[in-house]
Amino acid sequence: MPIVYKGRVFSVEVDRKVFPNGRTHDVEVVRHPSSIVLVPLEDDGRVVLVRQYRPSVGKEMWELPAGSLHEGETAEAAAERECEEEIGRVPAHLERLAGLFPAPGFCDEELIFFRASGLRRPDPNSGRAPDEDEDIHVEAFHLKDARAMVTRGVIVDLKTAFGLTLA
Repeated sequence: MPIVYKGRVFSVEVDRKVFPNGRTHDVEVVRHPSSIVLVPLEDDGRVVLVRQYRPSVGKEMWELPAGSLHEGETAEAAAERECEEEIGRVPAHLERLAGLFPAPGFCDEELIFFRASGLRRPDPNSGRAPDEDEDIHVEAFHLKDARAMVTRGVIVDLKTAFGLTLA
């Protein structure tokens, strides 16, 4: 497919495709690397959320920590890296929960959900920190309170709303 846009986070391809029914259609596809979504649980059962500004919607949002896989990186390695970068913790245990496509009508990104537990402080020399464009506030919530934030419309991020059902 010819690339009509290539940015730092995603690219857009446009082409004509023959569908399984034999008809030809113009298609636009957003190409985005797979991403991991963490459901980080403290030893006392609280779930760790991050609040960060999202320029696409022009507001701060409460979310589960998440991030894209780097080229050649495994989902497990990305989950461990993102956990340390976004919440400053290293998981002793990672459990892969699901792999889902949030917008398959136009985007190929797969969200891979992990439960992260046994959270501990990282090695002080690891050098991992939030990305340059991230200003992240981290807070742990009782699971029932985080789920109530969805019901009240405080959490409006779909991956987070779904991820909280997996906790």
